[in-house]
Amino acid sequence: MALLDLPLREFLDEVGADGRTPGAGSAAALVTAIAAGLLAKVARASGAAWPDAAGIVAQAESLRSRSAPLVQAVADQYEAALRARAQSGEGHGARLDFELGQAYAKAAEPPLEIARTASDVAMLALTVAENGDPALRADAVTAALFAAAAAKVGAELVAVNLTVSPDDPRILEAAKVAEEAARAAEAARAVRE
Repeated sequence: MALLDLPLREFLDEVGADGRTPGAGSAAALVTAIAAGLLAKVARASGAAWPDAAGIVAQAESLRSRSAPLVQAVADQYEAALRARAQSGEGHGARLDFELGQAYAKAAEPPLEIARTASDVAMLALTVAENGDPALRADAVTAALFAAAAAKVGAELVAVNLTVSPDDPRILEAAKVAEEAARAAEAARAVRE
């Protein structure tokens, strides 16, 4: 099932249905895409007074294009890791342990990309909050908050998938970009105060 091809109500039903996916990762990727879409909307509406608005629209659309496929990718990779775990119960040995570790390492990649992309969205949201139409500033701030939350979710899922390697650089990177997103969101909120 292609998650992005589902009507929204069906997607929401799938999130709440029995089964492991779609779950938090797919939701975080979708929230990231929505946040980027909000930024494109604000920048488009700000074009008359903001010379850089067209470039910001292009950046926001690029970020939306980066995050949307992650809705499916995170679900697919996690399902693959779950299948590997089920198969690892059928035998023992270093080979099976290695394959299971590889499956979970692959499952950590989409959430890491969600965290990276969401952080980029949050930083762009700060620029939009500072320069966009003041009447739409709340949308830019909301996009920053959405993106910061999605980055934190991505970082958490990276850590969960790589529990056997707490010092894995991907865990550290995900935490770092989530913190950067949180700082950008707070700075965006401060613009309106």
